[in-house]
Amino acid sequence: MKLGRAALGLLLLAASVVQAVEPISLGLALAGVLTGYIYPRFARCLKTLQKDLDNKLFGQHLAKKIILNAVFGFINNPKPKKPLTLSLHGWTGTGKNFVSKIIAENIYEGGLNSDYVHLFVATLHFPHASNITLYKDQLQLWIRGNVSACARSIFIFDEMDKMHAGLIDAIKPFLDYYDLVDGVSYQKAIFIFLSNAGAERITDVALDFWRSGKQREDIKLKDIEHALSVSVFNNRNSGFWHSSLIDRNLIDYFVPFLPLEYKHLKMCIRVEMQSRGYETNEDIVSRVAEEMTFFPKEERVFSDKGCKTVFTKLDYYYDD
Repeated sequence: MKLGRAALGLLLLAASVVQAVEPISLGLALAGVLTGYIYPRFARCLKTLQKDLDNKLFGQHLAKKIILNAVFGFINNPKPKKPLTLSLHGWTGTGKNFVSKIIAENIYEGGLNSDYVHLFVATLHFPHASNITLYKDQLQLWIRGNVSACARSIFIFDEMDKMHAGLIDAIKPFLDYYDLVDGVSYQKAIFIFLSNAGAERITDVALDFWRSGKQREDIKLKDIEHALSVSVFNNRNSGFWHSSLIDRNLIDYFVPFLPLEYKHLKMCIRVEMQSRGYETNEDIVSRVAEEMTFFPKEERVFSDKGCKTVFTKLDYYYDD
C-alpha cells in the first residue's frame, strides 16, 4: 500500500520525536491519517450536561451558563467555522478541572479515559524550556494525527500558567478559521485550556461586589471577560503571554471561575458524603468547612483552596 504525501511526512516527523514523552498513542495518530475519520458513538445525550453542572458545580453561575451555551451550540452546529476554544481561569479548587471532566464525560463514553479525549499537563509533557522547538513539533503531530482519526477530538491543556511562553502558539493554525490545514479539518474539535492566571482579577471583581453588598449572581461576564483576557495576555508567567491565540481572537470564551465562599464548601462536602454512601451529617459538614482557611485575612470571605481539599478532610471523620 502506498502512503499519501501527508502520511509519509507524518511518519518521517514521528521518527524524529519518538524518544520524547508522548501523552497520546502515536499508533492512533498514524492510523487516523491512513484510514480517515472515525466517528465514535457519543456516550449520552448532551442534555445531561446541564444536570451534572447543576448538581455538582457550585458558586459558578457564569461558568455554567457559558459552558452550556457554548457546548450545546457547537455540538449542534453541523458546520462550525472553527474549533470550540474555551479558556477556564480561576484559583485552585474552583472547578476548572472538574468542568473539563464533566464535558468529556457528556460527549464520550469513558470521559477522560476515552481515546478521543487528550490531556496535556504543562509540567509533565513540556517540562524543559530548552526543548520548546521539539515540543512544538510534537504538539502539532499529536493534534494533527488525532483529529485525522476523530474530527470531534477533545484536547485539554492543564497548567497553562506554567507552560513556556510561545509554545501554545504552535497550534494557532488549528484554531483559526480555515476549512482545511494540510488536508485536515479541525473545525469540529474542542480545545480547553485551564489556568490559574487571571485569578487575581476575578477575585477583585467578586470582592468588590461582596463589599458593595451585591449578590455574586449579579456579576455579568462583561464585568470580567475583557479585563481577564488582558490580564492573561500580559502575564509573563502565563503560557498565554503575548500569545497569538489571544491577539487574533481565537479563544471563543474566557470563562471566569469565581472564588468559593463558605456556603459553597458545605455544598461540596454534602455531595461528597452522598457519593460515599453516607447520610448527610450537618455537624460534620460544618466542622470540615470551618477547618478551611479563607481570605482576605480580615474579612475571610473566600476559601483559598476552594473545594479541593474538603474531600480528604472528610477521611478524618470517616476513618474506619
